[in-house]
This record gives sequence, structure tokens and C-alpha cells, in this order.
Amino acid sequence: MYLLKVENISKQDEGGNVLVGISFFLKSAQKLAIAGETGSGKSTLLKIIAGLEQPSEGDVYFEEKRVKGPNEELIPGHKSIAYLSQHFELPHFLTVEQVLIYANPLSDAEAEHDVHAKALYEMCSITHLLKRRTDQLSGGEKQRVALTRLLLKSPKLLLLDEPFSNLDSIHKSTLKTVIEQVTKKLHITCIMVSHDAHDTLSWADNVLVLRNGEVVQQGSPREVYLQPKNEYAAGLFGKYNLIDRGFAEKHLGYKIQDNLFIRPEFFSLSKTGNAFSIKGVVNKVLFFGGFYDIEILVINTHITVKVLDAMQLSIGDIAYITLRRG
Repeated sequence: MYLLKVENISKQDEGGNVLVGISFFLKSAQKLAIAGETGSGKSTLLKIIAGLEQPSEGDVYFEEKRVKGPNEELIPGHKSIAYLSQHFELPHFLTVEQVLIYANPLSDAEAEHDVHAKALYEMCSITHLLKRRTDQLSGGEKQRVALTRLLLKSPKLLLLDEPFSNLDSIHKSTLKTVIEQVTKKLHITCIMVSHDAHDTLSWADNVLVLRNGEVVQQGSPREVYLQPKNEYAAGLFGKYNLIDRGFAEKHLGYKIQDNLFIRPEFFSLSKTGNAFSIKGVVNKVLFFGGFYDIEILVINTHITVKVLDAMQLSIGDIAYITLRRG
């Protein structure tokens, strides 16, 4: 049985189509990442799933019951679906503890001694923040408090809209750990929207790629990374080499109908050639801390290779690339 069923959802506004025929299923405890450029309809889709925005067509079913939109409900939203907007607000001038006690469905007296709540505070790394006022928190701290506030109501589905936006690397790392713990320990089904592939590929069970409100690819993180359907999908998840059909057939041994997308790490680089390598000239050497991107010009085709060791190669040097198989 599916926990969530999104069936042919479309949304139009004055500017045209925002979403077109979106359909997918989600089982309990699964993690789905939604990827796409700004304006692709990601946030609108989350709001429709949460019952906060009305679709023009289609239906959302949660635990086999249709989720009603704001045109059908006086107070929009579903009690078992929590939506954390990227534009969330916390009450001003209250302590974190006060905010969370007010959000707790238990009475104030019961909430003060709620064992479940205290466990959530630890899990979300906010115990040390309880006595602070909300206006004394950093952006990352506010984000974790807002998440805790939602989790106090024990949702079965958690929707996260760009949770890592505008966070520095330290708070981003902390929030990633919190989300991983929350989804795992509480067995919460989760959908996350993020523009950064590194936030989702290692986390998600499945990935949905949107462009102009339409699904262009859906599959496992490994599938969408290694076998993108088009250049748009390839670009969302990192650097890639666009290899045209003629080059692929002549030099790489591929018989294909369209262009080929190969990630830089799937080429190896050496100073000496062999029967399987292709000769080229070093065009760029870029250092990124833990690795190098070296661009090789091979027969009018620029190919980027990701390596740990630049082998003291310089621009203009001869180098040989080999495609790693399997």
C-alpha cells in the first residue's frame, strides 16, 4: 500500500502552466528528492501535497484518502503532513522553550515533562537553545527549532522546501545530520526540495526531476546521476561531458542514437597512452581542494577529467584519457 499517491496533478495560473500532469507514488518511510531549476514548480507541488494550495487538475491521496485543498477546507492543511517552508517564521521575543510548549498538542503542564519532546530536542540538536529568545538564534538554529515544532505533532509525512538555503557549511552539516536522524529514528516519510545535488543524492531513495512543471526523469539517485535523460537533468547533478554521437562511436566504441553524458570521474588520465586511450592536449588545470578538474582538448572536443593527482600536468602538455567501463 502507498502512503502517498500523487495523480495527474496540474496547476495553472495567469502566467500559464506551473505543473503539468505530475504523478508518483511514495511508500511509508521512503525519502524522495525533488530537483529542478528555480521556477520549475517544486514548491508549488509541495504545497499541493500538503493541502495548502489547490491544484487545477488531479488529486493527492494520503493513506488512500484524498487530500483536500484550501478551496474545500476552512483551515487548509493535513494534520499528518508537515510542511516546512523556506520562508518559515517563529514568534518573536519568546524563548525557544515557550514556542515549543505552545506548539505541543499536550497541555502546558504535560508538555513541560513530555519525554517524547525532550527526545526530539536532543535529536534536533536544540536542547542548548531552549532558554534563548528566537531573535537571538542564527538562521540554522531557527531552522532546527521550526523543524522540531512540526515534529511535535508526530506527522507521518514531512515536506522540506529548500531546508539548506542560506545556511553556512557548519549549520548545513548539522541540519543534514538532524534530518537523517529524524527520518530514520522516527520512520517518517520525507520529500525534500533542494537545488544542490550534494544535499540529496546521498540521502534520497528516489529522485524526481522537474522542468517547467513537467517530470523529465524519475529514478534512483544512481540512475539520474549516471544516466541522465537530457542535458538539463545532467546539469542539475554536477559536471558532465557532452559527447556527440560521432565522437562516441569513433573513439569510445558506443553505438548510440543521441548524445552521451559522461561524468568527469569516469575518465582516467595518464601521461602515457595505450591501446584504449585517446591522445589530447591539456587545456585547463583547476584545483578544488580534494581533487582536480583537468580539461583535455581531444580532436575539437573538450573533455573534463576529475582526478586526485594532477601529475604535474600543465597547460599545453600531452595527456591520454581512457573511459572507465562498468
